[in-house]
Amino acid sequence: MSAATRKTIGSFEIEATVGEGGMGVVYLARQPGLDRRVVIKTLRRELADDESAEERFLREAQAAASIQHQNVVAVYDCFAWRGDRYIAQEYVDGANLASVLAQVGRFESRIAMLVALEISRGLEEIHARGIVHRDVKPSNILLGRGGEAKIADFGIAWDGRAPALTRTGHTVGTPTYMSPEQLVGDRVDPRSDVFALGVVLYEMLAGEPPFLDEESPQGEGLLRRIESGRYRGVRRAAPRASRRVARLVHRCLRPRARRRPQTAAHVRRALERALGSPAPAECRREIAAWLGERKVFGATDLGRTEARPPARRAAGQGPLRWAVALVSGLLLLLGLVGKGWVEIGSVPLVAKLLAAATGG
Repeated sequence: MSAATRKTIGSFEIEATVGEGGMGVVYLARQPGLDRRVVIKTLRRELADDESAEERFLREAQAAASIQHQNVVAVYDCFAWRGDRYIAQEYVDGANLASVLAQVGRFESRIAMLVALEISRGLEEIHARGIVHRDVKPSNILLGRGGEAKIADFGIAWDGRAPALTRTGHTVGTPTYMSPEQLVGDRVDPRSDVFALGVVLYEMLAGEPPFLDEESPQGEGLLRRIESGRYRGVRRAAPRASRRVARLVHRCLRPRARRRPQTAAHVRRALERALGSPAPAECRREIAAWLGERKVFGATDLGRTEARPPARRAAGQGPLRWAVALVSGLLLLLGLVGKGWVEIGSVPLVAKLLAAATGG
């Protein structure tokens, strides 16, 4: 019987299945004892006999659980239940950055920098624990209704304290967001995550990643572009971006790791200087206000939150509609004045006519 049919996994009450991937299934659940929602991840049963897959699953839980930071999704438990392995982790009432970008297109420069600042704070703590995330990308960054930004998914994280599970020369990650050294399977360090953060910041500003190869997005063409550092400049792709943030992105995206900011702390300090050193609470408040103004989040009947699909403009709405309404109202008014039915100073009547023309 499936977990969704059982309705419970251990002490957790299952509310819905929210996602499936190559490694397992993700459920939304409630922890009655603490009256909170949690996310439950399970390893696919067909992978249970794969020692490497199970080891990665346990490593993910241990790596994430070792980090206690407001910008990293918290892991509450890793347990076995009726022969299956599970991870219970923090539920973020919001949506991932990828789905938000799909809706809004791009972020205002200051908001993009605030999100990057929060992520750099989380990465700084991750790196302090000797861990390299290796998969920093929009779908692994969660934005909450309260403006919180959290790093999720430690499935391929590299932990310098544990024996390696990945052979040198073997590539893991998402190519569009990978540093040159990660793409060719060389040893990675925090500078690889700095590169990925630069890609994410560029995408928030420009609406698309800096390195794209439409013919072979995961092939040699993409590798050549990343290794050469060829991409459309930030201020060409996002004219409203400041020179300061453009320089920071350029530094993060340098092909040679030794020429990038050496740690997430360097990126964090650069962003704080550019933004006036906002406290975490200030960052959350500004991000939440910006997302709220754009009505990004919509509650589903499952009690979880997703980014709303991009709204379609109704026919007849927008600037053209108002221009037509204004001209129509003025022409009507002039006709009435010409017939002597109304004086030109009758402002209230003008307002009524415009309101009638616009459907107000």
